[in-house]
Amino acid sequence: MFSITSSRMRSIDANCSYLGLSPVQLMENAGSAIAREITSRISSGKVLFVSGRGNNGGDAFVAARHLALNDAFDVRVILLGHSSRIRTEESMHNFSLLAYSGIIEVREISDSKELESYPGWKDADIIVDGILGSGIKGSPREPESTAIDLINSSGSYIVSIDSPSGYDLDSGEVSKSVFADMTVTFHRMKTGLELPECEKYTGKVKVAPIGVCRDAEEYVGPGDLMNLARREQHAHKGNSGRVLVIGGGAYYGAPALAAMAALRTGADIVTVAVPENVADTVACFSSNLIVVPLSGNRLDPDDLPALKVLIDSHDIAVIGPGIGRDPSTLDTVRQLLPLCKKAVIDADALYDLILPVKSEGKFILTPHSAEFARLSGVEVPHNLTEKKQIVNQFAGENGAIVVLKGKVDIISDGENVRLNRTGNAGMTVGGTGDVLTGITGALFAVNDAMDAASCAVFISGAAGDLAFDEKGFGLLATDIIDRITDVISEVY
Repeated sequence: MFSITSSRMRSIDANCSYLGLSPVQLMENAGSAIAREITSRISSGKVLFVSGRGNNGGDAFVAARHLALNDAFDVRVILLGHSSRIRTEESMHNFSLLAYSGIIEVREISDSKELESYPGWKDADIIVDGILGSGIKGSPREPESTAIDLINSSGSYIVSIDSPSGYDLDSGEVSKSVFADMTVTFHRMKTGLELPECEKYTGKVKVAPIGVCRDAEEYVGPGDLMNLARREQHAHKGNSGRVLVIGGGAYYGAPALAAMAALRTGADIVTVAVPENVADTVACFSSNLIVVPLSGNRLDPDDLPALKVLIDSHDIAVIGPGIGRDPSTLDTVRQLLPLCKKAVIDADALYDLILPVKSEGKFILTPHSAEFARLSGVEVPHNLTEKKQIVNQFAGENGAIVVLKGKVDIISDGENVRLNRTGNAGMTVGGTGDVLTGITGALFAVNDAMDAASCAVFISGAAGDLAFDEKGFGLLATDIIDRITDVISEVY
């Protein structure tokens, strides 16, 4: 079983909620898994749950309730802090149920001295550590710090929920940590629980299934957007991405749509480099665009010196919208790509593209089925499993991220495959592919390529779904651009 990061797990949890599996259901499953581990170790005895005010504490509350059904167990709960400060609705819900669960004692302790004087530390057969979750960074504060010391000096068998409190579930960094005899983590192994020498903190690690929906992991959802780079409070112009759109000549709408989509997605600066025959028309789309006229009526090798300067001053190049298939244009594209640090390649820039690109740059390709067939020499099958295999193999062989657009979008970096089902039949209207390209460029400017590509198709499709609700089959590409911020703001 492959391991995942804690942030990836939070994304999966959020995607479950999006699909209809509520967080309280996942908490119930996690807590019951903890209770089962305890009863598999001892058939009776005293069990002390030490709980924080986050979701780790919520898991502990559920486990305590399940365990208290068995009269052979003396179950006690310490909440570190006041219940009014429990941070999540799910945890508060499960804390309130403790009053009706036959638990011997529930104590709310905020003061470290009171915690030290609690008499139950030395006679517990098992102490369950549900203090700090994976989102906590840095040194534990009080009373959590004292609780960790008391757990470690108790002499009891210690079970940690998800990770030992104070242990970084991703990096393994520790300032102060519980030393667990067993750690029960959920759904999949976490990267920090496989590190060398982590066992002195984690003890034996068990992975407990909690009923996660398969599609919450395989299909892109709102949870994936949670991991995208956020605009810092004190950011300066350009920190959120400088995007260069290279296109036009044959057409003028496509580069303008891609550029406007990039701006709506959050890029700070979007420059559009187009042949001079369409430059004025593109500039008329919006005064927010920076338009740089190139020479002639088509992209041409003579433009390479000017384009190199622009590429060097931007984080990413979006290449292809509206360029046409003139042989000199396609030759220019081939010469441009090795100059790029990052690039999104779309539309006619994919035509006669030579792969893999001989470059240190990172590339996202966004073909539809016909373009993919031309690139790969393989007809795209109808079977989704076969499609995934073909796209994954092609991406791996060519060292690129590939987004195969379709009813179900397939995104692959050659190792990982993600799927996306947002979008609708109304999005067959012209220009929607250019919108996706612009969204992808804006995200790729400041994010990992796979994250950018995956989230871009979700945002584009979800914005298209909102536009379809309003416009039906009369929706336009510009309607989708107008709804991009509605999708993103739901997560941010």
